[in-house]
Amino acid sequence: MADRNTLTIPPQENLRDRVADALRAALIAGELRPGVIYSAPVLAAQFGVSATPVREAMLDLSREGLVVAVRNKGFRVTEMTARELDEFTAIRRLIEVPTIGQITSTATRPQLEELRPVAREIVDAARVHDVLRYLDSDRKFHLGLLTLSGNAHLVEVVGDLRKRSRLYGLNNLDQTGRLVASAEEHIELLDLMIEGDEQGAEQCMLRHLSHVRSLWAEGSSSEQPSVLRL
Repeated sequence: MADRNTLTIPPQENLRDRVADALRAALIAGELRPGVIYSAPVLAAQFGVSATPVREAMLDLSREGLVVAVRNKGFRVTEMTARELDEFTAIRRLIEVPTIGQITSTATRPQLEELRPVAREIVDAARVHDVLRYLDSDRKFHLGLLTLSGNAHLVEVVGDLRKRSRLYGLNNLDQTGRLVASAEEHIELLDLMIEGDEQGAEQCMLRHLSHVRSLWAEGSSSEQPSVLRL
């Protein structure tokens, strides 16, 4: 697995957004642990920035339900229960499965083919154990696909659900090889949609969401303490 420290900030424009993105990445990678309280000054020292943008970024994550402010201490990473994951998955099924069928019947082949490089990027990232690149490409693919529905509010809702149902400790899962199988479903889905197979595409999307939910469950049970020290 590539040695990649998620608590680094790539060059972008807005410092607050850069810190928030880095914190989300650390949450996904399991470097920030559920139930643990982190102070803004300690995280700021890790990032090499002042505490102010860290506090602002943490407030953004708090609105997303990823952390909870703890008075005079910092922010606690929220824990995701199995019931919450089931509920989020159920909502995504209600929204995304029929929407995929609709898009299959309305989207043009060129529009769908534009997403093929992203689908391949998901598979490539899974094969080289780059979990963060996998998740970034996965987000681009699913939200890009849903954008073809023409319903911006639907895309926003699904984007929010994806943030709330983040995958803790997904790093531990790719070693089993099942992350690659999940990644390849994106190409299968795209092929079915290009063929105009509405029913097949809906069934593939339903299977994919069920697969992802099982990965969440296994990630929660197999998660090990992170070696990162903040």
